[in-house]
Amino acid sequence: MSLAENIKFYRKSLGLTQEKLANLLNGKKSLISNYENGHSTPDIYTIIKLADIFNISLDELVGRKSI
Repeated sequence: MSLAENIKFYRKSLGLTQEKLANLLNGKKSLISNYENGHSTPDIYTIIKLADIFNISLDELVGRKSI
């Protein structure tokens, strides 16, 4: 899965709305929508925050597979 798909998947897994996730990131709901639709990509600092919120590794969030 792509980063955009993973953000949406893990957000829904935690029962968070786009607005609630945006609040946790000190951002706007439209930003989360753009991430999930692939219109924009979060910077590395936001990716780290997302992994922390979702309680998963960075590899899991970005969809990196082990070799």
